[in-house]
Amino acid sequence: MLSRRILYSFLTTAFLFIMNSCGVKYGFTGGSIPEGMKTVNIQYFENIAPLVYPTLSQNFTEALKERIRNQSRLSQVNQDGDATFEGFITDYTISPAAVEAGTDRAAMNRMTITIKVSYHNKINPKDDFEQPFTRFKEFAGNLQSAQEETLGKEIIQMLTEDIYNKAFANW
Repeated sequence: MLSRRILYSFLTTAFLFIMNSCGVKYGFTGGSIPEGMKTVNIQYFENIAPLVYPTLSQNFTEALKERIRNQSRLSQVNQDGDATFEGFITDYTISPAAVEAGTDRAAMNRMTITIKVSYHNKINPKDDFEQPFTRFKEFAGNLQSAQEETLGKEIIQMLTEDIYNKAFANW
């Protein structure tokens, strides 16, 4: 019994040593942050979509900051970060997804948000990217303001996860 404990302790220590000695830090949140990256700058994402939801820019920007704060060891700075996220909200639409039989009314509607993101990595510039990210949620009937806020938060959560994974998990 004692030898199993010693073996388990040895294997755990060896695993942690190997993971710590690699050039990339791996976390249990699924991301990997380059060795030496300590700071991140997240610019305000302005909403330039034709249809404007008033709090979308603020909600998205804060959600991205929160995701990085909660899933990484990076400190957020106002300028000159080791990594920088910037961009625009380029599309916010509500469109019919399915028509009710025998009518021209939508049985299901779809809220779609598209964010164009530029990511700059001073530590590994080859990891830089500029690309749009789009997510949507479907809902029944007419959109109420409380429902719009809830759907918006759910879509923002999916978008920030996609952006985080692209930047730090190479997905």
